[in-house]
Amino acid sequence: MKEKNWREAERGVFLVNCLGIVYNPKTKKILIGKRENDPYIKELTWCFPGGRPKYNEELEEGLKREIKRKTGLEVESLGAVFAKTYPEKREFLTIYYLCEVVSGKEQAGEKFVEIKWVNPEELEKYFTTSFHPKLKEYIMNLK
Repeated sequence: MKEKNWREAERGVFLVNCLGIVYNPKTKKILIGKRENDPYIKELTWCFPGGRPKYNEELEEGLKREIKRKTGLEVESLGAVFAKTYPEKREFLTIYYLCEVVSGKEQAGEKFVEIKWVNPEELEKYFTTSFHPKLKEYIMNLK
């Protein structure tokens, strides 16, 4: 069987990114991390923690692993809440998961130079990439 050249694919082939909307229900704040010199999206600075899953792991396991590497925190996923592609990089497909911290010591790790908890209404002022209106609406309605 001849192997498919995915670079020739016109549709249906994406780089999957799983990001956590890490929410603290007590403080009503969301965790974000600051990146510098992102190799894929030059405009990217502040973002939700997460990353690309490995092929041999479940998406949520990859999400938890990546959040731990970048923030030092163990999280529990409460499920996928949104998915989108980016106008800045169409081949990226991002799946957002609502997460809560279960343990760990908070510290900026791999690829993050800083992490901080922010109020949902402050998020947009930090983000330099597209922020989908439906995702914003979801976040603004967290209780």
